[in-house]
Amino acid sequence: MEKGPNKQPLVLIVDDDTINIDILVELLQDNYRIGIAKNGLKAIEYIKNNKPDLILLDVMMPELDGFQVCQRLKSSKETNDIAIIFLTALQDTTSVRKGFELGAVDYITKPFNTIEVKARVQTHLSVKKMGEELADQNLILQSKVEEKTKQINNVFKSTIQVMAQMVETRDPYIAGHQLRVAGLACVMAEKLGMTFSEIETIRIAGILHDIGKIRIPIDILNRPGGILGAEYDLLKIHPQIGFELLSGIPFEQPIAQIVYQHHEKLDGSGYPRGITEEMILKEAKILSVADVVEAMSSHRPYRAALGYEHALDEVISNQGVHYDADAVEVCKELFQEGFTF
Repeated sequence: MEKGPNKQPLVLIVDDDTINIDILVELLQDNYRIGIAKNGLKAIEYIKNNKPDLILLDVMMPELDGFQVCQRLKSSKETNDIAIIFLTALQDTTSVRKGFELGAVDYITKPFNTIEVKARVQTHLSVKKMGEELADQNLILQSKVEEKTKQINNVFKSTIQVMAQMVETRDPYIAGHQLRVAGLACVMAEKLGMTFSEIETIRIAGILHDIGKIRIPIDILNRPGGILGAEYDLLKIHPQIGFELLSGIPFEQPIAQIVYQHHEKLDGSGYPRGITEEMILKEAKILSVADVVEAMSSHRPYRAALGYEHALDEVISNQGVHYDADAVEVCKELFQEGFTF
């Protein structure tokens, strides 16, 4: 329906009887703009250039009857939303039912009743107007929802970053480690053909995978030289601590479980639970390889950086035993193709 103070709704009258047209024009012209077509073909042509808000459509016309006109209009997405009221002298329920089945909203019988014509036209144009107003409100609401969702996502991402930085503040030697692991793991996942949702899950888990170290004493994290056996046992519980910290957050994805499993190995020799291949999530298998390669490539308080060649040798030599074979393969390919942290 056209908007604006001087834009009345456009009603198209389609009838091959001049008397019927004159009656309808007289009844409606004070409140609506009027279009006229004296047969079905002219109606179709008129509608191509002037989309009416409502069509009063005669059933019995030569060449193209009202049912055929209605069918054409309803089969086109450009015109299928135009309300159609059939004009008919037919009283049988078969014709009425056929009109409704084709998509008409109402019918008016001949001879015309003045009050009935005005009331039905007004009713359906009011319904159309309310529908458009509701659609406009829905668009406004959708825009607000999208904006609010964007704000929430931004807050969520910022929170994830802050949580990761809390760990790195306590352990400056791994500054950027979690982000680099997340970056490599996401590229690996993409190369493996995983979905956007799965890759995003890996990204979040990668950024948070060492959050459990927040409860590990700083002197253990930052100690130069070797770590004592008892201290290493304490360090190995950080995946469990990470799981406990994250399991209370209502993530849609299994972030806490991935963090819990990122040091597990296929043969059950990993930690903290020693679970085997069939119990380890595929996201955790990818993250595990990325974590080992980045960690061995980087400097630590107890050793110098070993380089990515040494790190790749580690995962390749244990491919299919400790580490997922496909994950190792794509990781190797990425570095051969020139990947850098």
